[in-house]
Amino acid sequence: MVLDRISRNWVSLTILSLTGITILSLWPLPYLPPVPGTDKTHHLIAYAILMFPAAFRRPRNWQALALTFMAYGGAIELLQPYVNRYGEWLDFAANTFGICIGITAAILIRGINRKAK
Repeated sequence: MVLDRISRNWVSLTILSLTGITILSLWPLPYLPPVPGTDKTHHLIAYAILMFPAAFRRPRNWQALALTFMAYGGAIELLQPYVNRYGEWLDFAANTFGICIGITAAILIRGINRKAK
């Protein structure tokens, strides 16, 4: 089942997500988009996907991972102006909210999965 695979491969999935977020967030753009702030949904989804496997598997340090991912999202926003991108506090807020959504989704799915067994 998919949930068993997520639970078994949570480290690989997390590293893959973190790598994708890093590349997509720090890849230099040839020019800045005309209007900043149009990508909040992308931030939310990306960080929810990042957090979900760890929150679902619940290793001993999963809460520390959530805080680390929040700090990482903030660091990305601070670095983005150096690669011709916008660093925005609202992006950081979307990242953090995405982490919270990933945790909530994992808790709900774990509960549903437990009842189904």
